[in-house]
Amino acid sequence: MKRTRNAFTLVELLVVIAIIGILVGLLLPAVQAAREAARRMQCQNNTKQLGLAMHNYESTYKRFPGGVGRYGCCWGTWQVSILPYIEQTAMYNLYQNSGGADPGPRYSATVNRPVVSSRLPTLTCPSDTPNAPIGGTTPITSHNYAVNYGNTSFFQTELNGIRFMGAPFHAYTGSTSDDGPPNAGAVAGFPRIYGVQQRLGSISDGTSNTLMASEVLQGRQNDLRGFTWWGGASGFVTYLAPNSTSPDVITGGICVSMLSPRMPCTTNTTVTAPRMMATRSTHAGGGVNTVFCDGHVTFISDNIDYIVWNSMGTSQGGEAFSHD
Repeated sequence: MKRTRNAFTLVELLVVIAIIGILVGLLLPAVQAAREAARRMQCQNNTKQLGLAMHNYESTYKRFPGGVGRYGCCWGTWQVSILPYIEQTAMYNLYQNSGGADPGPRYSATVNRPVVSSRLPTLTCPSDTPNAPIGGTTPITSHNYAVNYGNTSFFQTELNGIRFMGAPFHAYTGSTSDDGPPNAGAVAGFPRIYGVQQRLGSISDGTSNTLMASEVLQGRQNDLRGFTWWGGASGFVTYLAPNSTSPDVITGGICVSMLSPRMPCTTNTTVTAPRMMATRSTHAGGGVNTVFCDGHVTFISDNIDYIVWNSMGTSQGGEAFSHD
């Protein structure tokens, strides 16, 4: 009896392979979308945890932490202050001279490197690419959340006809360029007080209408955006729209302009474009996760009306708006 052998022909194999390829092509975007949805959810949860940490700090000290220290850029930002409230008390206890002045150690000092070289999961958005712009044997990390410095610039003064109307965090208020005293000898005669801590009760616009914090993107290579251990990258302003096409203005640091993700920047600080940074993310659909001063978290579209967005940055502007 003659036996016949059943087998696929070459044509049939090619058809099956083609079908599998089509199915993979159809499924891959769905898988990627599901993964991004999970990353965005994690980012929203991180934003919520940051809001809770700020409120726990405020409950303890009856005011929010300063955006920067008394003398500016380099002795620890709000990020150091909230470490005990994101389950990092041991790191907080290691950090020396938080908010202090020269000649004490700065954030980059050897004694503080074990802290600032750590990556904090609560402050890292999984949708972004981690970066550590300051190198060496213990590179200093960047992160993905910054606090609200108001509706103008980091200098918190009138800008191009827009009045500064208060903010829940203060930075380089009244400055025109500097980071703070350049050395120990300049501390005694330094005229300004940076990073003044604000009371929750000072937010007369209402805590549900005033932004507390939002997302930023970590720069690539030696770009200092997202470098929130440093005062120059510790905040954002609503003078720039979410994911703005206008450049971030970095003072005293390096930036690397990018088209993807969209991260325009300049180091040329001018009177009409002083030190400022926008809130940015890579989330699909365009927009950023934000937490307001009452603790509620909202995803805000890049298409939000600019006047509404600018008003969200003020704590004492008296504006009436709805962002729902």
